[in-house]
Amino acid sequence: MITVRDATEQDAAALMEIYNHAVLHTTAIWNEACVDVPNRITWLRDRQKAGFPVLVASRGDGTVVGYASFGPWRAFEGYRHTVEHSVYVHPAYQRQGIGHILLEALIAVARTKALHVMVAAIEAENTPSIVLHKKLGFEQTGVMKEVGTKFGRWLDLTFMTLALNADQPLG
Repeated sequence: MITVRDATEQDAAALMEIYNHAVLHTTAIWNEACVDVPNRITWLRDRQKAGFPVLVASRGDGTVVGYASFGPWRAFEGYRHTVEHSVYVHPAYQRQGIGHILLEALIAVARTKALHVMVAAIEAENTPSIVLHKKLGFEQTGVMKEVGTKFGRWLDLTFMTLALNADQPLG
């Protein structure tokens, strides 16, 4: 049984482990430096202070197996109704629907905050992530060629968007 809840500082070690695995072994994160527990605590506090969610998925025994969050799409006021999100699942628990559960929960939070669009920026060869986003209604809106690098190669970035509250008046 997987449950989704708000992250706490006690989850920082698990967040660090999941994040660092992605840094070291995947192109899901285009950073190359690992982080420590104090870094994840600061990141969590900053997200929460700014009003952004950090959700964790945990097993029945409390083991954190994934996390998701969103934050500003861009720093200009005109983008205040748009957010960019991230979802990461521990490698031992991938392909078990946990990313789907987390992303559904994150979308629900975004809708309650009256946000308008959620953006996904996905490494173009990350087919499982692209498929997941399509299943949840995201549309591919573009691909930027060779805008990043990791593991000695150029990476393309696929953008996908989801309209969250299409009937909501601008306010």
